Amino acid sequence: MSDIEVDARGHRCPVPTLRLRRALEHAPAGATVRLLADDPLARIDVPHFARQLGVTLEGVEDLPSGAISFRVTKAP
Repeated sequence: MSDIEVDARGHRCPVPTLRLRRALEHAPAGATVRLLADDPLARIDVPHFARQLGVTLEGVEDLPSGAISFRVTKAP
């Protein structure tokens, strides 16, 4: 199964987190969602949101473009 990609670059919080929530609601169990965001607050909001929702934050990566990539997996 390939990742579901959500591009929230250019949007300020809470939009990236809301888009991640929507993608996870529609994703099948076990799916991984890759969120791209460039709002620095996403670095705080996304991990907090993942803990609240009970999904696994697999990784956070700073991209050369200045964006942040979050990989979140929905529980099987």
